[in-house]
Amino acid sequence: MNQSLTTQIDHETSTITFNRHFAGATPAEVFDAWTDPEQVRMWWDPNGQPLTECAIELRPGGRFLFSNGSGHAPPFAGTYVEIARPGLLVFDAMNARGTVRLSAEGADTRMIVDIRCSSSEHLAQFLKLGVHDGTDKTLDNLVAHVGRR
Repeated sequence: MNQSLTTQIDHETSTITFNRHFAGATPAEVFDAWTDPEQVRMWWDPNGQPLTECAIELRPGGRFLFSNGSGHAPPFAGTYVEIARPGLLVFDAMNARGTVRLSAEGADTRMIVDIRCSSSEHLAQFLKLGVHDGTDKTLDNLVAHVGRR
């Protein structure tokens, strides 16, 4: 198994965990790709289409809204809970807690993203909707985006 690109579903904790590796990128570069609206606009949509709307108020309690305008999925909106550049970003969205952890590994960066659902039923709903597959594609887009910079 490629340890650079893994997705794990933990039914006991109702958590989906994604692991990605960014060759030649610093945690600050990856953090900026998560928090700069012009960058997020380019990689967030799982289908690879630029977002039509991307608003980010980067502060604890600040809101974000990402929309592709296609109508095939509702806008993704939430609230930032904790921001510690360049290693941590925590947010609430869709009744779940998202945590992005970035750490340097030599000249590279390791990213661990956890989506903790509010219950096992909530996790089951996310899995039925394909949230894990869509997030996998979105994070692959992020890796490609950072690699092009």
